[in-house]
Amino acid sequence: MALFWKLDRFSREGVRKTLRHLEQLDDWGIGWRSFQEPFFDSCGMMRDVVISIIATLAEQERITISERTKAGLARTRKASTRRGRRPAHVDMALVEKRHAGGESLRHIKFHVSTGSLQRYNSAIAFSYWSQCIRIY
Repeated sequence: MALFWKLDRFSREGVRKTLRHLEQLDDWGIGWRSFQEPFFDSCGMMRDVVISIIATLAEQERITISERTKAGLARTRKASTRRGRRPAHVDMALVEKRHAGGESLRHIKFHVSTGSLQRYNSAIAFSYWSQCIRIY
């Protein structure tokens, strides 16, 4: 028995694909049931009709969410608002001092990932060595 929370959580791919998924479960001999929608059951008489209606609504909901997301992104682009996470400000001089003192980058925590500190550290090393190469 396959139990899913709601049909729209099971699939938002549209009527045909949702029905195909459910038919595939039937072909494999797996019964299915919706936890929140008790009328979605693999042994109900009107299941195909109800399923196709709900699957259509789930697909329309997915399309609406996509349209709203695109409209919101267009609005922020038009307003020249910065999107995404704000950059973290880290005192890299303090990081370099602690790292030079023998502390590993993994143990230096300044609310940024270890990878960010490693990338910055690599950029400093590359910058230093490229300057040395230019001198010689």
